[in-house]
Amino acid sequence: MHNIEPYYNWRHLYTAEEDELSPFYGREYSEFEYSNTVYNYYVHPQWDEFGSRNLYLKILFVDYQFSFAIIEFLGEWNDAIDNDIMTLKRNIIDVLIADGIVKFILITENVMNFHSSDDCYYEEWWDDIKDEGGWIVSLNMPVQTRQEFEKSRLHYYIHLLDDEHWRTYQPLHLYNKIDNIMLNRLE
Repeated sequence: MHNIEPYYNWRHLYTAEEDELSPFYGREYSEFEYSNTVYNYYVHPQWDEFGSRNLYLKILFVDYQFSFAIIEFLGEWNDAIDNDIMTLKRNIIDVLIADGIVKFILITENVMNFHSSDDCYYEEWWDDIKDEGGWIVSLNMPVQTRQEFEKSRLHYYIHLLDDEHWRTYQPLHLYNKIDNIMLNRLE
């Protein structure tokens, strides 16, 4: 797990630690000091801790003009025991929404497990953005995680899409592609 780095080819376009509106503004990273873990496995120090014990994220890109954010995740998403969605919603998503972000692309290909609880915070997130034309998309969720997600009926709030080539796009191109899909779905 320590070899899985957040996607870094857009760092010349955006870094959360340099964005004054970001919840991670001013954060400094070490390339050598591994301190965060998912269970007993260390994770790369570039991943951001946001209050969850076993789920980490990296805000890869934010565009305040087009009101979207791309966030990558790593670890276990556990709402049943740790209420990760509440922590994510309060510590990260609410901050972004307050700054006008209403469209979220969640890169979830490294979310190994999902354990559900209720859907209250997902519904709240959806209610916060739907009137502004917002949406939430999870990209490339692994099959076993996706099955648990769908079983919990959370795909009513977070749309599940696959695009194995997302890394070949620039952020605005990825956003445009997904936005077009969502416009067709939501009509």
